[in-house]
Amino acid sequence: MDRKLLLIILDGVPYANWRRLFGNLEGWVASGEARVWRMRSVLPSTSACCYASIHTGVTPQVHGVYSNGSIFRVKQPDVFSEVRKAGGLTGAVAHSFWSEFFCRAPFDFVRDIEYDEPDNPGINHGRFHTMTGYDNLINQMTPSDVDLFATLTSLCRRFGLDYGMLHTCTLDSMGHRYHHECVEMDDACALMDAMLAPFIPMWREAGYEVIVTADHGQSSRGHHGGAGEDQQDFALYYFGEGTGPSRDTLLDQLSLAPTVLSRLGVPVPETMKATPFLSD
Repeated sequence: MDRKLLLIILDGVPYANWRRLFGNLEGWVASGEARVWRMRSVLPSTSACCYASIHTGVTPQVHGVYSNGSIFRVKQPDVFSEVRKAGGLTGAVAHSFWSEFFCRAPFDFVRDIEYDEPDNPGINHGRFHTMTGYDNLINQMTPSDVDLFATLTSLCRRFGLDYGMLHTCTLDSMGHRYHHECVEMDDACALMDAMLAPFIPMWREAGYEVIVTADHGQSSRGHHGGAGEDQQDFALYYFGEGTGPSRDTLLDQLSLAPTVLSRLGVPVPETMKATPFLSD
């Protein structure tokens, strides 16, 4: 591996909320320690569809994940599999859908909730949660994000991950419950920013480039899945030494997978046709 990289995905945060409520991230942009762009998701802008596209670099119409109800082991090359082919170690702290897409399906609560498999051709070190019992209005069923950030940090320290991915549904769930123009979402985004902030210097000091982003946006009524800037657009923050496009460039979500691989020095498979947006 040429470098090490962590991809942090905060589910369901629209572009406007990133730029006005994440004061620590914006502070690093102001100081020049991070750069930020707007990125647009695939369609449908539904969570599972975006998860599969983020790591395969192909649209839902190609990988076949059309909704949160179609969960299976994807067939296309993905970031985890390509890092493994290049001899790197991978890890994920995320919702169980990620394990099913990039390790094995269906998800087995006992077998797959936590595993360390050095020879796995996908995810070597997995820590997953299921959100079983989730209800938009009553039971959120998301773990503490500090616990998730700490778990990823532990995996990095224990196993020396070359590529690690973290995904949390907290803000997506809050958006579905409260929608976005409200005190509850202001507080939730500010708290997420405060919980994430101490870990970014830790990860940078450990030698990782860091990308913080979302899978999709969310409308003012708490919806996503369709088209439009509110449902599709989100911010992408980059901490690293790579050269990127001008700040006003709209990034394509399909470019994220080849960008991650190129930063790691891993060959990009032919199925990932989008151009990486970072270079040396």
